[in-house]
Amino acid sequence: MTRLAVVGSINLDLVVNVDRLPAPGETVLGADAVHRPGGKGANQAVAALRFGADAALFGALGDDAFGGQLRAGLTDRGLPGATVHVDPQRPSGLALIVVEASGENTITVAPGANAGLTVESMADLEGFLDTADGLLVQLEIPIGTALAAARAARERGVPVIVNVSPVPPGAPADLTDLIACTDVLVVNETEALALDASGADWPERARSLLGRGPGLVVITLGRDGAVAAAAAELIEQAAFPVTMVDATGAGDAFCGVFAVEFARGCPLATALEWACAAGAIATTRLGAQDAAPDRTEIENFIELRRN
Repeated sequence: MTRLAVVGSINLDLVVNVDRLPAPGETVLGADAVHRPGGKGANQAVAALRFGADAALFGALGDDAFGGQLRAGLTDRGLPGATVHVDPQRPSGLALIVVEASGENTITVAPGANAGLTVESMADLEGFLDTADGLLVQLEIPIGTALAAARAARERGVPVIVNVSPVPPGAPADLTDLIACTDVLVVNETEALALDASGADWPERARSLLGRGPGLVVITLGRDGAVAAAAAELIEQAAFPVTMVDATGAGDAFCGVFAVEFARGCPLATALEWACAAGAIATTRLGAQDAAPDRTEIENFIELRRN
């Protein structure tokens, strides 16, 4: 079984569905607010776990009601709660999500305890990395913490997969260092351009980011699928047409599944296909963690579309 360490955020998602997203300065009426578990780290860990990995999530929660609710939810989904740090000085992370009828969304995150996550507060991380097949991190936590985790993995020969989301403003030095010690860089179209990807098309833009250090660059393209570029390999994967309900968890489902497949040495084309299928399935369901499909669902989904 593939053993994956996930270092990242844990949030409570406060979700409101609307007929259309508001323009700047505009007020729109929506449906009743719904609380759902979220955070890129938690979402990707759940996606990896459902896909069959032995996944552990290293993150932080506040010592508050939301924190207790989120910890219980992670335990119920099969993630060990002992690797989650409780920060008595900060509230739990909160994401404000507005979803329109088409499934598109806007997300604003109040990091809370995620902003205080340090390597020192993740006491079991290095021990887990000693027997891990991969490390997956995102950037709803401090970049310095993500960098320290990546370096700890590199020292042990553990592949590092980094989802640069969100892209921090100002191009900090730690971001440059993090990308340089990354085996797989995963970004969406907006994030790729924010990292100064250049070229006439997405394959060229993916290749341009190889110059920053990663051995493999993956750009997710929403309804256009995804592209993956390495020094001697270029794979383009078309999207799987589905009726989208909520895009909130799609990127995280993609990352969780791709990280597992990459860590276990799966061919790149297969990893990209399975990850795109996971993201597509996730868009047909509400929420993020609850939308993540298991391996059997993805296998059946792909087989059905091949026939």
